[in-house]
Amino acid sequence: MQKVRETARKSAMDGFSLPGKLADCSDSNPARTELYIVEGDSAGGSAKQGRDRRFQAILPLRGKILNVEKSRLDKMLSNTEVKALITAIGGGVSEQFDTEKLRYHRVMLMTDADVDGSHIRTLLLTFFFRHMRPLISNGHLYIAQPPLYRMKHGKNQKYVFSDSERDAYLAALPANTKVDIQRYKGLGEMNPDQLWETTMNPANRVVLRVNLEDAQRADETFTMLMGDVVAPRRRFIQTHAAEVRNLDI
Repeated sequence: MQKVRETARKSAMDGFSLPGKLADCSDSNPARTELYIVEGDSAGGSAKQGRDRRFQAILPLRGKILNVEKSRLDKMLSNTEVKALITAIGGGVSEQFDTEKLRYHRVMLMTDADVDGSHIRTLLLTFFFRHMRPLISNGHLYIAQPPLYRMKHGKNQKYVFSDSERDAYLAALPANTKVDIQRYKGLGEMNPDQLWETTMNPANRVVLRVNLEDAQRADETFTMLMGDVVAPRRRFIQTHAAEVRNLDI
């Protein structure tokens, strides 16, 4: 079985080249560079225009990546989006993954703050946990934190990252202050300058480093929701139904 797995991996990886949709950076030193994985061409376009081309690369993904929960290794490696991830990151896959071969030392997941974005992020975390685990254990995987709202009144503006932060900001303003509130439904709604200022500029941005416990929780949740055992999935849905926000129906 191990020989079969290695043969499937080798044949699938043969002939891999950097994906055409990758907007690479000019610096070739992995220790100084970072790769942003974004969802869709709209967000990818804003990120490509807003980035610092010297050290920031952009890889847009089309839709949700393959569900690795139910996919054989050879099928997974022949999937266009998975193949793009593997070749762009550069460290290989599964047992042959080698952090010394990484093309970037910071891999950033930058998805929308909605149901689809959360699902895509969970799919990616599950993939990395199962097939590129040293990327996580060695501290190379991060989650970007784009703002949810832009609050503007007069010449003042502030970006906030949650409903509670929005409410606290509004409560601190003088009564009857007129505030223009823009909610970002997706990264594509930000212009390149806004995306750089809030989410990609190392001087201002907020990023979360993923640890193994985070990734394992995502993997376990994904297994429960996408696996074949019905009872745990039903219990999870019943338990968390009241917590649902941004329901996409």
